[in-house]
Amino acid sequence: MTKYVVTLDLDGVTDKAGLMDRCAHDLRLPDWFGRNWDALADCLSDPGLWPEDAPVLVLVRNWGPYAEARPQEWETAVDVFSQGSAVTVALALGGSS
Repeated sequence: MTKYVVTLDLDGVTDKAGLMDRCAHDLRLPDWFGRNWDALADCLSDPGLWPEDAPVLVLVRNWGPYAEARPQEWETAVDVFSQGSAVTVALALGGSS
């Protein structure tokens, strides 16, 4: 089965506000997205926000600098990503991370 892939590119993101803005933009989240951890978790777990015809993979790129600069926030982000039940989140490794 073919996956629907969405890329979340964290290049240049330096704080939680930037992460939330990038999530809203790259993941095409609805206007009601509250730009906080609970709202992100809700969106990643809402099957109504994602295509029904294929599994959804969110590929997170360029996350290394953000993780290094804000380790506690990144830990929370990874926890939220791992709890999303409507999507699968994968961290791109290698030169782009």
